Amino acid sequence: MNVRRRHISTVALTAVAALGFGTLTACSSDSAAAGDTGTFDVVASFYPMAFLAERIGGEHVHVTSLTQPGQEPHDLEISARQTAQLEEADAALYLKGLQPSVDEAIGQSPIATKIDAAELTALEEHGTEAGHGEEHGDEHGHEDEHGHDHDHEGGDPHIWLDPVKYAEVAEGVGKAFQKADPDHAADYRKNTATLVKDLEALDEKFRTGLANRTTDVFVTSHAAFGYLAERYGLTEEAISGLDPDTEPSGARVKELQKIAKDDGVTTVFYETLVSDKTAKTLAGDTGLKTDVLDPVEGITDHSRGEDYFQVMEANLTALRTALGAR
Repeated sequence: MNVRRRHISTVALTAVAALGFGTLTACSSDSAAAGDTGTFDVVASFYPMAFLAERIGGEHVHVTSLTQPGQEPHDLEISARQTAQLEEADAALYLKGLQPSVDEAIGQSPIATKIDAAELTALEEHGTEAGHGEEHGDEHGHEDEHGHDHDHEGGDPHIWLDPVKYAEVAEGVGKAFQKADPDHAADYRKNTATLVKDLEALDEKFRTGLANRTTDVFVTSHAAFGYLAERYGLTEEAISGLDPDTEPSGARVKELQKIAKDDGVTTVFYETLVSDKTAKTLAGDTGLKTDVLDPVEGITDHSRGEDYFQVMEANLTALRTALGAR
């Protein structure tokens, strides 16, 4: 897994202190700060975690996301104000390894309930290519253009893109909420069961929707879809590795051109929150189409849907077209 080793300097904290929190939920006003809402206050690291908290918590929770809509989660740096508000929350829900500054802030905070989604399901190793149950390594120990060191310890963090694994996480979050806020345990249990059922239905849509296809291979801008590929017997070929900022080598681009020709690839997928330049260049050089495959790291006006389920169903439609599913 790509881990960015960052340290929160006093200067950096001061510089971004005004950013504050991005509030997702309709359960409270946008100006409400964590810790003073009269509800079970949950700080979520980014959208997939906030979505779980909202669906499971319902009317009993106030959910605040550390990652602003449209912000690339990997790039998040915690502000001083966010750190202070985090300490006043009742619970933190995050995915350790995806956002190092969040990991550090939560690790140092006195918050009573810390829920790490990475501990609620099994993480696996995925690199520039993944699928068919195989594990392919990516380069280790390289630095990106900003000088941040990367290594892949612990596995691929993109578990929410597999509805089955996301359901496992949801069940764990539900149990944690029940324990931390026992007065509303019955509702948390009920909401969790409903969410898991919806995720099972989504899994079935992917299984049936991708059953009859002409190719198993799809090309993406970065290796976010390893779990999805593995779940449905596909092979993801990524231009970059697990980190969207990593530039591909010339050899990798040539390899992808050959793969596209040999495996009947029709489409190069790019994302809404990162640059589409490399994907469009590759597509232009190989005469392929481009389309969006959204890793659902955040919902913006450019997203093909208003929540996780709508965007995932849009992803299924895009995959069906690209893979020649009938």
